[in-house]
Amino acid sequence: MAQYSRIAVAEQMKATGIVPVFYHADVQTCKDILKACYDGGARVFEFTNRGDFAHEVFAELVKYATKELPGMMLGVGSVIDAGTTALYLQLGANFIVSPLINAEMAKTCNRRKVAWMPGCGSVTEINYAEELGAEVVKIFPGSQVGGPSFVKAVKGPLPWSSIMPTGGVSPTQENLKEWFEAGVHCVGIGSKLFQKKEDGSFDIQKVEAKVKEAIQIVESLKK
Repeated sequence: MAQYSRIAVAEQMKATGIVPVFYHADVQTCKDILKACYDGGARVFEFTNRGDFAHEVFAELVKYATKELPGMMLGVGSVIDAGTTALYLQLGANFIVSPLINAEMAKTCNRRKVAWMPGCGSVTEINYAEELGAEVVKIFPGSQVGGPSFVKAVKGPLPWSSIMPTGGVSPTQENLKEWFEAGVHCVGIGSKLFQKKEDGSFDIQKVEAKVKEAIQIVESLKK
């Protein structure tokens, strides 16, 4: 069962500004990355439902975070149907992110007051998602949908919308400045946060440093 309400998750997303997005089939690798993000200051983390037995990996991450990383809000992305949504809610997901809008997913999350963040690519889709109860909507893929200019345009007729772009977001001063000046609620960042060593393994220290740097950039942009 979720430990945090959808409002708490939405508020934490806005406060931190950065949501790391990650998947790996190895449980220990995921634990190491999760802790690096936590130590870097992240308090919301999206584990993507990409591989076989991904739900088993997520279940272990929830147990680990509950015991070792107080305050970390774990959620699941790349979910496209109500059945998979229900599975992850049983495993303790605090939010569900999808690349699309599915009304049955919304109902499944709403019944338990868990945050549901569907992927949208137009004002019509954003409006429909909010009618279905989405507190935060995802635009995906962010750069292909229209980038920061799209967010700025949407905020004209829908100034109340809380938008999270994923895809095409870089943890750099220049890129983050464009997104946050356009009015995003927060941003999801994937592979560009997760630095690797020459042997292909993740450089945990660099991951922590990159997350910390990105969060500091966002904090400076909000001042």
